[in-house]
Order: sequence, then structure tokens, then C-alpha cells
Amino acid sequence: MMKPDPLFARWRSEKTAAYLCAAVAAAERSLAGKKLFNDMAGAAEEQAGIIAEEMQAKPVFRPSLRSRLIKKMIKTFGPRRMRAILAATKVRGVSFYSGPVLRPGHPMPTDVEKIGERHRGGGGSLRAAVFGVNDGLISNTSLVMGVSGAALAPDAIVLTGVAGLLAGAFSMAAGEYVSVRSQREMYEYQISQEREELELYPEEEAEELALIYHARGMPLEDARSIANDLIADPEAALDALTREELGLDPDNLGSPFGAAMSSFLAFTGGAVIPLLPFLLGAKAAAIPVAAGLAGASLFVIGAALSLFSGKGALAGGARMLLIGALAGGATYFIGSLFGVAAA
Repeated sequence: MMKPDPLFARWRSEKTAAYLCAAVAAAERSLAGKKLFNDMAGAAEEQAGIIAEEMQAKPVFRPSLRSRLIKKMIKTFGPRRMRAILAATKVRGVSFYSGPVLRPGHPMPTDVEKIGERHRGGGGSLRAAVFGVNDGLISNTSLVMGVSGAALAPDAIVLTGVAGLLAGAFSMAAGEYVSVRSQREMYEYQISQEREELELYPEEEAEELALIYHARGMPLEDARSIANDLIADPEAALDALTREELGLDPDNLGSPFGAAMSSFLAFTGGAVIPLLPFLLGAKAAAIPVAAGLAGASLFVIGAALSLFSGKGALAGGARMLLIGALAGGATYFIGSLFGVAAA
């Protein structure tokens, strides 16, 4: 099998970027946004032309099915909602949607939504952990209540609950690992492409960076001066280009193993709660004690989640308790039907 020509791959990447930048410009409502993405499309076309000269060929560009689908999505949902996908397809300038420039690489938020985005990072891990505990608690409580309703022996309930805990925890960990790993690989690939282009076309990269700063409110001459200063330092330039052109944070790529371990531990922490009475030998009282522990834990989790939503802790706790009670009650009832049928 022949390896793809790296020059052709770069040419196609630039043509795809130009195609999608033009689609963003067409969908963008602001004049500054239209100008920026039209300029980005022109810059990508220019780089594609330089690569074509290196190839000594004039290939014909046909957008892929994926690119055509993304173009339709841009038109339907708008560029702002498509930021993550646009970054993944190397559309330059997506940091335009972060707001005016305060200083290179650090956007200044201008509305409540953006201020919220700036402050979500610190609580994101805690919020994810709380949700992980909640997932484990509800799913395993429902499982334990279901097999309890079927009148299984305590040993069988424990075995089923432990199996559910392990299956759920490993499933969550594997899913989180694959998700974060895939995202990290995409980021690393984009950054490596940007590093290569910075080495090959420093002047063009400086102009693209200046255009982004200008579109976000900086005077053009100042933007060009800052961009040229940044390009003189390859590491600073790569950091700025990664943030501003691709809308990525190179310092926050995430650890797949860390994400998987956190997900595993959070799910396990919740899933073990309804099993505690059985593991500690509560015997006849195990089922009501498990239900009580699960209910109290759900109320606490609901109250904790209210910290992120701004709602009242009492209302948040009561809502989560009600949801858990409905899920546990439904599975207990269904389990009891199976128990009667088996008898």
C-alpha cells in the first residue's frame, strides 16, 4: 500500500481549511467575522498555492463528504456552536469567538456566558467527579433494588451488585480514556501541523495571527507588530498560534489515564454505597438500610450539584432524591414481577 504524499496531504488540508473558512464567513453575521474568515480563507488558499508549486502540480480539490457535512452544519447551527469541530478541522481564527483581545492568548470576556466559560475550568473536575459518583449510585442502587425485588438471596445480591459496580466502573473508565485520548491525539496532530507550517511559512503565519488580533479589536499595525515579535520566538509563536488560530489550550490537553482513573474511582465511590449494608452483614435490614443510604447520598449529591447550577440546595437535593427513588422503585417493582413469575 502506497504511503500518501505528505505535500499533497498538506495541500489538501489547506484547501479544506479555505473551504470551511469561506463557509464560516458566509454564515458569520458580523462584518469583522466575515472579513476575518474571508482573509483566513485567502491565506489558506495562498499556502495551498505555495505547496502546489513545491509539488510542481495542479491538483483538483474536491471537498470530502465530511467537509460538505460540516459546511451544512455551519449553515444550520452557526459557527459559534461549531467551534470544537472547526478547531478539529484546522479552521483558523476560531478564537474570534472568545471576545476582544486583552493581551495575546488571553481573551477578555464581554458577557455573562463568556465569564462563565472562563470560570468553569476550576470547578470542572469537581463537577465531573460529582456526576461520576451520581451515575454509580443511581445505576447500582437500581440494580440492587431490582434483584432485591426478585427475592434473591443476599449473597446473590452482593455478587450482582459487585458485578454491576465493576462493569460500570470499567466501562466508564474505558469510555473516558478513549474520549480523552482521541481528543489529545487530535490536539497533538493539529499542533504538530502548526509547528511545521511555522517553520516553513513564518511570514504567512505572522500575518494570519495579526488578522485574528485585528478582528478581535486590536489596531492592525499593533497586531502586526505583536505577531512579528511573537514569530521571532518559535515557542511563544507556536503557543500563540495554537491558542488563536486553532482555539486550543496546549497546557490543557488532559491525561487519558488520569481521566480514566478519576472516572473509575468516582463511579465506584457511588456504586459501593447501596452494597454497604450487605457487605457489613445487615441481613434482614439490608434492603431498607441500602435504600436509606442511597436516598441520603442522592440528596447530598443533588445539594452539591446546586452549587454549579445556582439553584437552592434543598430543591436540588429533593429533585435528585425523587429521581433516584423513581428509578429504584421502578426496578424493584419489575424485579418483584420476575420473582413472582419464577416462583
